[in-house]
Amino acid sequence: MSSITAVLRFLVHSNLFISLATVSVAVTTLLLADLPLEPLPLFIVFAATMFVYTVNRFTDLEEDEQNVPQRAAFTKRYGRLWLTAGIALYVAAIGIAVALGLSGAAYLFLPLAVALIYSLGGVKRTFLVKNLVVGLAWGAIPLGVGYYYDQLGSLEILFLFAYVTVMITIAAVIFDVKDIEGDREEDIPTVPNLFGPRATRAGSLVATVAVAAAVVALAATGTIPREFLVVLAMNAYVCAYVPFATPDRGPLYYGLVVDGEHVFLAAVVCALEWLI
Repeated sequence: MSSITAVLRFLVHSNLFISLATVSVAVTTLLLADLPLEPLPLFIVFAATMFVYTVNRFTDLEEDEQNVPQRAAFTKRYGRLWLTAGIALYVAAIGIAVALGLSGAAYLFLPLAVALIYSLGGVKRTFLVKNLVVGLAWGAIPLGVGYYYDQLGSLEILFLFAYVTVMITIAAVIFDVKDIEGDREEDIPTVPNLFGPRATRAGSLVATVAVAAAVVALAATGTIPREFLVVLAMNAYVCAYVPFATPDRGPLYYGLVVDGEHVFLAAVVCALEWLI
């Protein structure tokens, strides 16, 4: 068990798992929008995530020493190596896009802008703004997929943009539960800091159920295809983990269980695609 735990911690602390999670969003988008699976957009998403989150590990090092000491220790020991890898992957993604003459190559600089805004722009000091920035950054993945395949204005892409943005914003609020002590010391206003963990969990459950109700309503009225009801699997997943999101939960709970919601959804979508 200790070996398994060590491997899981490595996946979380190295940002490999969170990069897999964003790739899962792209895979879900491709399958639900009936677009062909190609390696390039998946590589771009993986590379951009690895770069952004590794940069964030350094800018948040002081907070991590208080909130997630094991992750901070990993960053101090191996961070430069992973930062180098993240930069190399990100530069490679931009280089490939430029070499292939992709029309949206300039938009690959958006992850850099997001990293700077989130880490150095002071958005953490404004209530709920940092959560929404994270939500929008993840929501941009379906938009990027839509742009790549020239389907940016399609209903499927726009729905997934809105859905992912809202669900990741909820997850970002839950993530703040584990950082209460450190955020208070840094004077960062968060939902758990202002209202407490219990109210945060209750509000997140209400929001998740409201999103599910909206999805059902859209499908019932024919606004979105009924196949999109599969996303309700993730709403159920979120409702299952939210009650257990407490400050004493370790980084693996938040880094694997919470961040694994989109991996779970992609697995369900892939399974249904294979069965059907």
